Amino acid sequence: MNEVKEHDSLEQMIRQQVIERGIADPAVLDAMRSVPRERFFSGDQRDSAFADKASPIGHGQTISQPYMVALMTQRLDLARGHRVLEIGTGSGYQTAILARLSGEVYTVERVKPLLDEAWERLMDLGIRNVHFRHGDGMLGWPDQAPFDRILITAGAPRVPEKLLRDQLRDGGVAVVPVGPDDGQMLLRIVRRGRKLEPRDVVPCRFVKLIGQGAWDDPSADDR
Repeated sequence: MNEVKEHDSLEQMIRQQVIERGIADPAVLDAMRSVPRERFFSGDQRDSAFADKASPIGHGQTISQPYMVALMTQRLDLARGHRVLEIGTGSGYQTAILARLSGEVYTVERVKPLLDEAWERLMDLGIRNVHFRHGDGMLGWPDQAPFDRILITAGAPRVPEKLLRDQLRDGGVAVVPVGPDDGQMLLRIVRRGRKLEPRDVVPCRFVKLIGQGAWDDPSADDR
């Protein structure tokens, strides 16, 4: 694709897949316009960059469909000064959107090759307010807590209560898909003291959240 075609495809994606489905926050739309989605796909997959679907990125992981990225971002209700914990860096696309809208992003990924590739992409885009960590996302980033916002980009079998109570600021917001591996409910959760107040957003389907207190790693040796 040349630059003009990519720009036209991006704008068409935003209008048809995002705006027409009810995403109206101008800051979210501007952030999506500012991040070249095709840069997060390998060369042989770039034709899928603007498709209305999740796409594989290797290692059993996916990049979420544009609408889901926009919806999760809008439900976080981000502000420029916010410190955000993202669990599941993946391709780095959602990370880049968060970075455009918040103060600092702390992102954790358990698959090292994906983390390395995401770091390179964000460096190439000049994004410098993201901090990267390789490890179990369910452990969060305790030495940087509390966070104003937490986004989990994989499906958890249950609400990760310990993580949210320990690392989400009082009054803070988390967005997380919760449920069985064949389909989850996207939840928006507000922490009020030690109480967590979840609200349903939309049915969804994400890859499994692997880690302590989530799903077991299917690639781990059964020993």
